[in-house]
Amino acid sequence: MAEQRRVNRGPGAAAANRTALIAAAREVFAESGFDAPLSLIARRAGVGQGSLYRHFADREALALAVFEDNVVGLETYAAQPDTGIDQMLELIVDQVVTSIAFVELIDPPLTGGPLAGMSVRVGAMLAGLLERARDRGEIRADLTAADLMLALSMLAALLARAAPHDRARTAEHGWALIRRGLDA
Repeated sequence: MAEQRRVNRGPGAAAANRTALIAAAREVFAESGFDAPLSLIARRAGVGQGSLYRHFADREALALAVFEDNVVGLETYAAQPDTGIDQMLELIVDQVVTSIAFVELIDPPLTGGPLAGMSVRVGAMLAGLLERARDRGEIRADLTAADLMLALSMLAALLARAAPHDRARTAEHGWALIRRGLDA
């Protein structure tokens, strides 16, 4: 993505700037880790650092906005009647691989704060998809959203410790193991 600074369009551009900052943060954190320079994110978004700090008080606030955006995207996808549990879990695993730099932010476990709320939302979304899949006989009847959340958390912990060049292969292998446990 080009790193060109846009002309200051004033307060009317606030929503577009925020969206650009979140997209840039997602890319930069994935490429360079959670400690990537915020100035790089601002440049990638095509805004000044002042704009970044008007929207996000600190690195954690920006990372939380990326998580929130990811969860909203997952919820939107899950709401489509033809979305299956397999497709959703593959999308989540892809997001885990892409967002592994954020593991530093969510370690220790999600016991409170805004990430816990997002975790609850993802669990509820998975519960709805599990119900649909159960009704169609696609998964085991005893599988719960909590089971899936635990499996995804274990995969995220494994990926956080995998060498960057091995993450995609490790995620694919981990997903295959998880998938075998879902079968009816």
